[in-house]
Amino acid sequence: MASPEPQSSNFATTYRTHLRPSRVTIDDSSQRETNNTQEQEQQTRKLSQKQKVSFCQSSIVGHLSPWPTYSSGQTILHNRKPCSDNYRKRAGSWRLQSLGITKPRYLEQLENYLRKELLLLDLSTDSAQELKLQPYREIFDFFIEDFKTYKPLLSSIKNAYEVMLAHQREKIRALEPLKAKLVTMNEECNERILAMRAEERSEISLLKKEKMNLLKLIDKKNEEKISLQSEVTKLRKNLAEEYLRYLSERDARKILIADLNELRYQREDMSLAQSPGVWGEDPMKLTLALKMARQDLARTQMELNTMKANFGDVVPRRDFEMQEKTNKDLQEQLDSLRDDYEEVRKEHEILLQLHMSTVKERDQFYSELQEIQRTSTPRPDWTKCESVVAGGPDRWHMLAEGKNSDQLVDVLLEEIGEMLLREKDFFPGLGYAESIPHFLRFDGTVENKKPTKKDVITLLKDAWKERLAEEQKEKFSDFFFSFLERRFGPADAMAWAYTIFENIKLFHSSEIMSQFYAILTEKMSESVYVKHKETVSQLLKEMTNVDSQNEGQLTMEQFSTVLRNAFSSKKEEKIQELMEAAGWHPNSSNADLLDYHSLFTEDEEDQSMPFVRMLWEQYMDEKDEYLQELKQELGLELHEKVTLPKVREALMTIDPSLDKQTLNSYLSQAFQLPLTELPEESEEKEEDTVIKLQTVLERLQKTDIRRRGPREQEPTS
Repeated sequence: MASPEPQSSNFATTYRTHLRPSRVTIDDSSQRETNNTQEQEQQTRKLSQKQKVSFCQSSIVGHLSPWPTYSSGQTILHNRKPCSDNYRKRAGSWRLQSLGITKPRYLEQLENYLRKELLLLDLSTDSAQELKLQPYREIFDFFIEDFKTYKPLLSSIKNAYEVMLAHQREKIRALEPLKAKLVTMNEECNERILAMRAEERSEISLLKKEKMNLLKLIDKKNEEKISLQSEVTKLRKNLAEEYLRYLSERDARKILIADLNELRYQREDMSLAQSPGVWGEDPMKLTLALKMARQDLARTQMELNTMKANFGDVVPRRDFEMQEKTNKDLQEQLDSLRDDYEEVRKEHEILLQLHMSTVKERDQFYSELQEIQRTSTPRPDWTKCESVVAGGPDRWHMLAEGKNSDQLVDVLLEEIGEMLLREKDFFPGLGYAESIPHFLRFDGTVENKKPTKKDVITLLKDAWKERLAEEQKEKFSDFFFSFLERRFGPADAMAWAYTIFENIKLFHSSEIMSQFYAILTEKMSESVYVKHKETVSQLLKEMTNVDSQNEGQLTMEQFSTVLRNAFSSKKEEKIQELMEAAGWHPNSSNADLLDYHSLFTEDEEDQSMPFVRMLWEQYMDEKDEYLQELKQELGLELHEKVTLPKVREALMTIDPSLDKQTLNSYLSQAFQLPLTELPEESEEKEEDTVIKLQTVLERLQKTDIRRRGPREQEPTS
């Protein structure tokens, strides 16, 4: 369809006239929009005002062509149905003919105008889509104005879309408060959840306190019950004594009455004999009266004996009623105590159930905490532990001093394990298997004695004192159980053995506990601990000898001399480490005095001072280096086997200062052979005593093995 080229003034008038109603319609449909949207539309109109005028002027001057139907040799077919076959064939031929036709000028102007408008828009704002839609609206208005035939249809299409867009904007504006309300409700719910968790934690703490109070009340009631039972026993004993006393008094009273009757009878006989009227009576009559009196006496005596036999053990009614009343009062007290005990027992069961649920929640929270700690990357805030650990911030600072995060985790695990261990009332027996140590072989349950950490350490120190004082004939585990039997008796020895074993297995940070556990489980030889104590004692003795004035102080030069004399095989850096552990710094003077007695004391947690700990750490490091050097000298892998002659030769190579006795003790420990059965060097054979290198190193690791002298330097070429 071809349209005539419009004039400049007519086209501008038509553009303004037809563009305004559509905009008025749009403004009427979007009156409920926010002020922000109206301001953006006004800004868009102002930005594109100049370009609209220029575009209208250029389109007025140009030629309006209905491309692509415009062609010089093209004819328009009328009265053809679009869906007929002829129409399709002719449409195909039209497309082929129009391939060489260039794009109309009016279409190019519209595309250039749209491109310029889009470039002028700021698409970085939130309303970028609204601004981007405005140029397309204007292009559509141009089409409506220029194509008069389709103007009503195109206007209705545009109005329908505008109404739908206004409706969608209204819906979005109505949903925005719901979105804000949803965010507010989410924050309120989170705060409520946190408040509920805090309330649950406070309730748990209150329930724990109430549980402790109830346990104390139960103990108090049990003590009252025991005291009442002892009082009842005492009353019964007093009753028996009173009963015996009354029986003796009754018998004495009866004897006294009989004596009185006898005296009365004798007095009557004497009065009858002395009265003058008696001699005048008839003797037969007197004889008969005497006979009848004797019969009455016999009958009375029989009745008296019968009464004695029937009522000899009868308690007086007054005493019986008194004892019955006392018994009734005691029975009422006993019933009251039973009722109180039943109530306390029910409350205790309820508390146990609450405790179990609390323990489950605690375990769940602990597992969640571990999962969070495993997945979270930030470093933990260890100051939070100050309010959790028993003893408060002071004790936590003392426990955390000089420890890294891994060691602090061990400290927390020990604190948690100590709490769980104290909550256990019984330990399950491990049975009588061969793998179970002798002092733990028991079937059933044993009582948890629940000692404090201080009590366990004190008990271990007493055991070591007794062990070091004897000749060490029996095995250490057997001695340990014998010591418990002597200390607590055979009945409680097994319970104390389980209790102490669980405690020393838990506290890895305690030196005496970890060493005692390693020796008890045969992971370390007893001679290692004994030798370490002898070394520390000998070192203190040498320092005391150097302190001639007995002032308890040494200069750093004297202290360094004592260390070098005592540990002649140590390297210089090891001596420096010991001096720094004792409190010496490189910047300090050698004339500074050192209180050497304080180096061998223990702190509040029964831990050795840094100087003694450094001695132990250096000893373990030197042992590892010694065994690693032995492995390198043998030149074998851990799974490969080694013979006794090769181990002897390697030990003599890396440590030529070894004497024969020490060397034989090392070989005896490594190959588990008695010293009497060790073959001499001349009698050794390569095929004898073959064992894995890993087993040899593990056995030597357990025993007290150390370098006796420096390794000889190989001559240089």
